[in-house]
Order: sequence, then structure tokens, then C-alpha cells
Amino acid sequence: MKDLSYMRDEFEMAGLHRKDLDLDPVKQFARWFEDVQKAEYRMPNAVTLATVNADGQPSLRMVLLKMFDEHGFVFYTNYESRKAQEMAHNPKVALHFPWHDLERQVSITGTVEKVSAAESVKYFLTRPKGSQIGAWVSNQSSVITSRQALMMKFEEMKRKFEHSEVPLPSFWGGFRVVPTSFEFWQGQRSRLHDRFRYSLDAAGGWAIERLAP
Repeated sequence: MKDLSYMRDEFEMAGLHRKDLDLDPVKQFARWFEDVQKAEYRMPNAVTLATVNADGQPSLRMVLLKMFDEHGFVFYTNYESRKAQEMAHNPKVALHFPWHDLERQVSITGTVEKVSAAESVKYFLTRPKGSQIGAWVSNQSSVITSRQALMMKFEEMKRKFEHSEVPLPSFWGGFRVVPTSFEFWQGQRSRLHDRFRYSLDAAGGWAIERLAP
């Protein structure tokens, strides 16, 4: 057995107060995201996505947030991947941003929907050509024989599109998580952390509650 009980950190940064929260959770998220960018945090848009399969088994993976606004939080993936299949079965998902260097976490729950084809095309055209080709090459989540076989397919597709633009694959595009709740977590001393939850009410507004740590 590996004993990890000795691994401890004390949280030293400023607390989070109700009076300092924006009434709009998306605007509050934008504030914190800007703080993370200013802190030069590596991959601040990396977020854990939780989905649930038909047997009720949850699964997690890291995706990259590519856009957010009052309508939701957008990431892109293969529509035939495991996560896409699970979201097709159960559109309820969760996102988690672990910004440890700032002693902060943000958790978001909501439902997921596909973005429009126009949105997917617009984003796809911003990707480096190698990443565009990679979207065509990877049958995401499927079993493959070797990395060599994957790279051979990549080189084949690279030659195919050498003198032309890479089109958007029909099996690839974006998902938007439409939030129903947010939790903002700020670490505090003695594990008495500050936690605030925004919950969507029947009128479409947001109720804010402090949670016990």
C-alpha cells in the first residue's frame, strides 16, 4: 500500500465573498478565466468532461473549451467517439475546471447539444492543417492495431490534401453544454473552503447559495 497521507498543502489565497460575485455565472466565469490567463496557467481551457453510458457507468476525459458565452460552453470532437455516443444516449453532462495554481475550481452541470454545421466549419478552418487531417484519420475511441498504422493513414491523407483545403468531416463537429448550475470553489485555510452555487430557477434567472465546504 502506498500511503499518501503526508501529502498536504495549505490554501493561502484570498477568500471568495458573496458581495464580490457577479449575478451572472457566465460573467463570473469570464472573470476567473481572465485571472487564469493572466497567471499564464498552462492550457487554461482544458476541462474535464463527464458523461454516462447506457449502463449508468460514468466516464471522464479532458477536452479543450473553444468558446463560451451566455448560450453555453463549446468543445469539438468526433461524433462517433465514445463520449459522443454516451451524450446521444444521455445529454446530461458535467464540466470541471481544475485551476490548482489559483486554488480554484469551477464545476458546471447541464445538457449538451450539437452546434450548427456553420459553427463547426468556422472553427475547423482555424485549426492547423495537421489537426484538420488528424480529424479525418482518427476513428476516435476505436481499437487500432498500432501507432504505425495510424501514422501511415495520416501520411496517406496528408498526400491526398497536399494541394487542397481539408474539408470538414461529416462525423466531426462541436457540442455546446447549456448550463443548469455552476459551482465556484475557492480554497481556504483549515479546509474551510468558499463554495458558491448558481442554480437556474423556473423563471430563467440564477439563484446563488453558499455551500458548506
